[in-house]
Amino acid sequence: MLTNTVKVIGNAYLGQRAKDDVAAISQYHRIQASPGYRAAASYVFGELQNAGLEAFIEVYPANYQTKFWTSRSFQEWDCGRATLHLVEPAEEGGKLADFDELKLSVIQRSAPFEGETEVVLLEDGLNEAEYEGLDLEGKVVLTRGEVERVRQLAVEQHGAMGIIFDGMRAAPPVREAIDLPDARQYTSFWWSGLPEEKQCFGFVLSPRQGAKLRKLILGRQAAGEPPVRIKAVVDTRFYDGDLEVVTALISGESEETVVVVSHLCHPQPSANDNASGAAANLEAARTLQRLIASGELAQPKRNIRFLWMPEMTGSFAYLEQHHDEIHNIIAGLNLDMVGEDQSQTGSVLLLERPPEAAASFAPTLLERLRELVYDDVQSYGGFGNYSLQRYATTGFSGGSDHYVFSDPTVGVPMPMLIQWPDKFYHTSADTLDKVSAESLAKAGTLAAAYAYFVASAGQNAATWLAHEMLVRFRERLAQTVQGTVIHIWSDGEDRADQESFMKLEQRVAFLLDRHRVALQGLIRLCDTASSLSDMFYYDAANFANQEQGRARRLAEQQLEISGEEAAIATSETQDEWEQKAAEMRPHRLYRGPVSWIGSMATLPPEERTAWYELVDSREAGGHTIPVLAEYWADGRRTALEIVDLVEMETGIRDVEMIVRHFELLQMQGLVEI
Repeated sequence: MLTNTVKVIGNAYLGQRAKDDVAAISQYHRIQASPGYRAAASYVFGELQNAGLEAFIEVYPANYQTKFWTSRSFQEWDCGRATLHLVEPAEEGGKLADFDELKLSVIQRSAPFEGETEVVLLEDGLNEAEYEGLDLEGKVVLTRGEVERVRQLAVEQHGAMGIIFDGMRAAPPVREAIDLPDARQYTSFWWSGLPEEKQCFGFVLSPRQGAKLRKLILGRQAAGEPPVRIKAVVDTRFYDGDLEVVTALISGESEETVVVVSHLCHPQPSANDNASGAAANLEAARTLQRLIASGELAQPKRNIRFLWMPEMTGSFAYLEQHHDEIHNIIAGLNLDMVGEDQSQTGSVLLLERPPEAAASFAPTLLERLRELVYDDVQSYGGFGNYSLQRYATTGFSGGSDHYVFSDPTVGVPMPMLIQWPDKFYHTSADTLDKVSAESLAKAGTLAAAYAYFVASAGQNAATWLAHEMLVRFRERLAQTVQGTVIHIWSDGEDRADQESFMKLEQRVAFLLDRHRVALQGLIRLCDTASSLSDMFYYDAANFANQEQGRARRLAEQQLEISGEEAAIATSETQDEWEQKAAEMRPHRLYRGPVSWIGSMATLPPEERTAWYELVDSREAGGHTIPVLAEYWADGRRTALEIVDLVEMETGIRDVEMIVRHFELLQMQGLVEI
């Protein structure tokens, strides 16, 4: 079934038509809750109707009074005209930015403004110390720093009226800040509507423009000349409006459903992010509809639901509105940036696994299907296959719609397909010429095959999948064990090696437990899968014991330690944060993950500053670790137990961040401790 399904879908899926959809969608300025987004949603809806699908546009309130679980809605925004001119010194004067020429030249959701003002130079403006001695009242700051943080300090605390941003975030290893000197960074304000919030306007310059303007400001300062001045015209308006979610359905024989989602928003052009995911999803829906209607594929047992929404906001809204139906959604897939021409963008097609707190059969199925779709080049000798496109599997990072669906309080296991890193991500250079019809065809075929398999799976499919899960679990576990063996044999005798071996035992136990949970999820595919999961778990446990035994024998040979010595516990001394974590038992009072865009605005300024500085100080995991901690918070585990679980999943142990995260949630009334 599997190979034939992939072949039938692959032959029918039209990559060039998907790229034509990217071209159509990317012409719209698709800011969440805006006329441009609505036009793009209407285009997708029309294509679905033309293909004979049962399609709807669901409308949700865009205002400051509405919340979708923890996600605050916001007002609709429209920009009619926005220009920025340099007016002083006159001899250097000229236009710096024009919304009509390039939508990304404005900080999205800018407030209206018209007038002239002075420009004050900041390096990045992220720390309070940089503002000492500066008079910003009624002026505009030029900064490379993260816009929301600069707004809090420069605008709310020091009286600036606007921001000019000339930064370019790095996307290692394919992009450093200097690599796109003439592109402009996608930048946006996110307003909460709270009375104390001070709205402002903003523009975006390219790094080359910014460097020239900075040099001019510094030169005039050094010469004692009058300051640089700009004239800004920002014709925008905010109003209570709507945000739309487009939905299409291929009906099955039961109420159970598999969902394929892709966010439709982002500024013009944003071709790969995420017109590519939206287009791949659209062609997947058309392809399956056509194949099922013609009888080339049988009608599935379960529904297949396709969704296009404003990123994350739309997922919160849709799930809250359909909360009574969530228990019928047995699996999902998120398509985000899947159309990249890898030779230009430097990207790799990543399969991002769901969080371990929501362990599932889904990533294993997707991995096998990926090999069938992508490994389509035969070896020189005529046996074996490989792929000309780069692909890999990674752990959960979040940052897109799957982080909402995958929350254990929602319970929809949802991997993500994404091309990352992308040299042109979130810049004005994310254009149609960076999109590959072949990439779209492969990602779309993979998505359609995954959705159809899950929608059609029964006893035979569940049995095969249990075998596949066991094989891949063995591979993953063997690699984990061997990594510790290599470490021990490379480094020789050292106390840390004994502790590394103990960590290995903990990680093996963690992986085995997650495999058990994933096997239990097979019951969603067939009623008899319970006994099936027990049998395959027994095989996995035996293999885990064998691998640990092998590693222990090698460790004893190298380190000359006995079994008892290898099991010596590490120091039980706890620092301040560990003591706090051991005494905390967080109980979530909300469904879905916390949406920080709105909730951060409710915190006192000093708490926002402290949290920003904490996250910014982390080299890795600053945004992901708190989300993973939420997923494990079930009201029974202590925060220290959650720290251990997050460490097993990520390799990062950050007790302070997890404790502070739960304290902030408690402060907002979202968690009881």
